[in-house]
Amino acid sequence: MKKQFTIQSLAAGGIIAALYVALTLLFAPISFSQIQFRISETLTLLPVLSASSVPGLFIGCLVANLITGQPWQDVVFGSLASLLAAVLTRRFRDRLWLAALMPVAVNALIIGLMLWLTYGLHPYISILTVGAGQALVCYLLGIPLVRLMENRKIQVP
Repeated sequence: MKKQFTIQSLAAGGIIAALYVALTLLFAPISFSQIQFRISETLTLLPVLSASSVPGLFIGCLVANLITGQPWQDVVFGSLASLLAAVLTRRFRDRLWLAALMPVAVNALIIGLMLWLTYGLHPYISILTVGAGQALVCYLLGIPLVRLMENRKIQVP
């Protein structure tokens, strides 16, 4: 039988969404630059620890993109990219380095193409710059965050 969402897991998802929004807004100058370095994307590895983070990341990205006045394409496709990346990260949770590749690859492709179609930026450069920023955040910040949480036995419901 599948585990039902509990009040604790719903609250955890809400906290993750709020953290994502807060980090995106706090670091807005680098969150929306040509080489996107969203510190909030560090949280994209939390699905390794808990399924409740998957909807939290989706809602957090959606709200952050809405609050910052991003074009509808970024609101829709950026949020769906976060959802897909979170689901895939959860799927590969037993192999942390591969799990970290999921948000990198998904965001590089979807956001890179969205930047090309929306702003006319060169598609290859967009894919490479988004992927590079995402890789830095996921591998330099996200993996250490997950390892720290595991070592300190910090559980996400």
